[in-house]
Amino acid sequence: MTIEQIDGAIEEAKEKGIKNILALRGDPPRGQEAWRPPEGGLHYAKDLVRHIKEKYGDYFGIAVAGYPEGHVDATSKEDDLTHLKEKVDAGADLIITQLFYDDDVFIEFYHKCREIGINCPIIPGIMPIQSYQGFHRMTSFCKTKVPQQILDDLEAVKEDEDEVKKYGISLAIKTCKKLAEHGIEGFHFYTLNLERSVIAIINELGLVEPEREAPWRKVAGRRDEGVRPINWGNRPKSYIERTLAWDDYPNWRWGDARSPAFGAPHPLSTRNYTNAQIKDLRKKWGSPETEEDVKNVFVRFLQGEINRLPWLEEELEKETMLIQNLLVEMNNHNLLTITSQPQVNGVLSTDPRVGWGPKTQKLNGYVYQRAFIEFFCPPSFVDMIISVLDNHSSVSYMAANIAGDFKTNMEEGTVIAATWGVFPNREILQPTIVDREVFYKWWRQEAFAVWLEEWAVIYEDESPSKQLLKSIHDSYYLFNVIENDYIGGNIDSLFEEVLQALPSRN
Repeated sequence: MTIEQIDGAIEEAKEKGIKNILALRGDPPRGQEAWRPPEGGLHYAKDLVRHIKEKYGDYFGIAVAGYPEGHVDATSKEDDLTHLKEKVDAGADLIITQLFYDDDVFIEFYHKCREIGINCPIIPGIMPIQSYQGFHRMTSFCKTKVPQQILDDLEAVKEDEDEVKKYGISLAIKTCKKLAEHGIEGFHFYTLNLERSVIAIINELGLVEPEREAPWRKVAGRRDEGVRPINWGNRPKSYIERTLAWDDYPNWRWGDARSPAFGAPHPLSTRNYTNAQIKDLRKKWGSPETEEDVKNVFVRFLQGEINRLPWLEEELEKETMLIQNLLVEMNNHNLLTITSQPQVNGVLSTDPRVGWGPKTQKLNGYVYQRAFIEFFCPPSFVDMIISVLDNHSSVSYMAANIAGDFKTNMEEGTVIAATWGVFPNREILQPTIVDREVFYKWWRQEAFAVWLEEWAVIYEDESPSKQLLKSIHDSYYLFNVIENDYIGGNIDSLFEEVLQALPSRN
């Protein structure tokens, strides 16, 4: 932002009655590896703090960011503390820290701040663990140190999202109590707009007096709600509890497009791989110079020869093995698959390949899912694929490229249940859905960005590999295909037709 844009934003904040500002330098824009100040802009957060103070005096309370483990751009922790003190000396009123999971790291950071003369409040940033995948993705993105005990504890419950959430709540409570013993008097919770865990933590810690439940108490992310069933007119808490879980399972990928979780930017930016990581990834993915080379990377992953793709940060799910042969054949025809699940109709929730469910009710539960495959393909394939899909009334599909061209047979606002389960003494659980708006507005952009920011970034700027991946990013389409008939549908037969419609392989 230029100085003029900054002043405009601050004036707007003042006009709206906002009196507190978190002053950050900000991250590099997507596609830009290193942060550079814009022309006519400010260099560092301390410059922003000083600018606000000089222009508005004490009108605004100003918070700045602190990094218990050191900022990723800092040359050392000591150097980072020096810069933090410069922000405070420029006029910052308090510090809010980056998330952390090693309590001792924060305590050491806190005492070192005091030793060098930083005397303003230091508020620890607490991020309750909401999901196994989301936790690993966020800590990887932020390069956060995680004690081995936490990793082991999560590994034991990773298949049960309810247990993961309970563990996240318990861990956050334990952290807050330990920090309070060291004189910390306030906490900043990163909710990601999913407030249930934070409410539970606050209640357990006794930090606020509980509010009386009113019939129309609004909750975060549902301010536009205008209608509720009359049945719950006298039971607002029950209604909120029954419907609040809709926001609980987005996992950065699936969920209701109306969920506030999708209003937040996805934590994806150009990877700052180490030299060792780049060497390892080049060994896995090679240096592709043709589309055939790219296709072979996907096939090798499906056949277990490499353990990672840019879109998949872990090894294949067991359920993928049920359609492995189909996926290999699709990739051999240059339909590059990144997400999939087989058709499931009333299988026991204890099934080792497709089972899932709450721990206490899992034994006698049944699970269901619609077959689903997501893949990239060359633009010349798009019309041929759609001509086949349009002949199957039980199939829903979406296809889009990075430029925004969008082809679909799904009406605007369509949301399709992808996975659901029936368990004793529980309502039907629906943890994953396919949402037209989520696909186009959010997932499409992220999925295409991976070509450049997770894969092409490991090669030199003018290399054939980087140019090839950029070309695929710019031209390919992302397809999302759902076989709605989870009883009589046949995803293998469907894609056999698709593959027959495509040009023969050389």
